[in-house]
Amino acid sequence: MTTRRPNVYISALFALALAFVLSGLRVAADSLPTQLSDQDFWKLSSDFSEPDGFFRSDNLLSNEVWMQRVIPELLSNIKSPSVYMGVGPEQNFTYITSLKPKMVFIVDIRRGNLDLQLMYKAVFELSSDRAAFVGRLFSKKRPDGLDRNSSALDIFNAYRNVDTSEDLYKANLKQIDDLLLNKHHFALSDGDVTGVEYVYHAFYNFGPQLNYSSTGGFGGRYQPNYADLAVATDEAGSNHNFLATEDNYQFMKTLEGKNMLVPVVGNFAGPKAIRAVGDYIRTKGATVSAFYLSNVEQYLYQDRIWGNFCRNIATLPLEPSSTFIRSVRGGGAGPGGGLNSELGNMQADVKDCGASGQ
Repeated sequence: MTTRRPNVYISALFALALAFVLSGLRVAADSLPTQLSDQDFWKLSSDFSEPDGFFRSDNLLSNEVWMQRVIPELLSNIKSPSVYMGVGPEQNFTYITSLKPKMVFIVDIRRGNLDLQLMYKAVFELSSDRAAFVGRLFSKKRPDGLDRNSSALDIFNAYRNVDTSEDLYKANLKQIDDLLLNKHHFALSDGDVTGVEYVYHAFYNFGPQLNYSSTGGFGGRYQPNYADLAVATDEAGSNHNFLATEDNYQFMKTLEGKNMLVPVVGNFAGPKAIRAVGDYIRTKGATVSAFYLSNVEQYLYQDRIWGNFCRNIATLPLEPSSTFIRSVRGGGAGPGGGLNSELGNMQADVKDCGASGQ
């Protein structure tokens, strides 16, 4: 018996060591912050960003009326979302509230999109519920009769005949600036302050009729407006929009309040933004669960910088279920066809790129 005890002790020590290692792996896999300080939020956004770039449109609103059609499959593919990445304006919120990731990075070539995201951040934080959000976004006085059980259609129908108020616009803009500059103490440049005012004025000026080309640019024959997108559905008739339910809205509001949606200025084929985001995610033991690309790849092909994009995405930490969400032409049965969405497996697509990631 005595000759066998050392083996027992060694086995016990090995088991303890293995348990410690596995525990460490679990911690590493779940080490994303639950909240960012204002200082850390602004540092991540600033440090990861590249210089301002160009796009043909202000892109204040999606033109993808059929974007929800992939959401049931997306939810089936991704069971435990980690980090969501995306590009562009509000369509990200619908994918985010459907997937419920722990953290979000929105990477866009234009600094104007960062200003748009900051405006949205402030409006979410300042608005207690969906009805208040819509009223503040479009500078309209809240009508009576709206509550947490109101549908998106109820809310937009109720606001349809409410006049836009210049006084509310000015008061709301002051609150937005105060929240960003004096509560969060973000180091906004004069250009950012002007940019936030520019995008907020567009929502005031066009109201729920705002569409992709309201402030210029061309986005296809059929361009849904804000109200159209808020009440759109998937093929089964279910509305997944971030304003469809109060639970959806509150998830976005909480995410923004915890500084867990970080806007970054960057070209998908640029030298820093995508790689910096990926490096951060990797250091937290996390992965990119979903990446909404819109149709950016089209422009990367046109500009002959597709290879740079491939090398960038090859550096992202992925898992077998990591999914690209793309916009493609020719979708839908509505007026003008419009844009549809499709999914792609990120690991397979990265492999097809033939990029080393170096």
